Amino acid sequence: MPKMKTHSSLKDRFKITGTGKVKRFKAYKNHLLSHKSGRAKRVLATQPLMAKGDVRRMQQQLSNLK
Repeated sequence: MPKMKTHSSLKDRFKITGTGKVKRFKAYKNHLLSHKSGRAKRVLATQPLMAKGDVRRMQQQLSNLK
């Protein structure tokens, strides 16, 4: 039986919490930060939880991240 391949790019883009929820990163935080306000950068630095519908859609790929 062939083994299930992981999506290696997901390892860096998402983190799984201890309770099994998935944290994601926000966009627009990598470059061109000099003109953004401190508040905007602070808000972008947070890692919100993914929506349940999106987690369900990616469950097969995320199952190998634990």
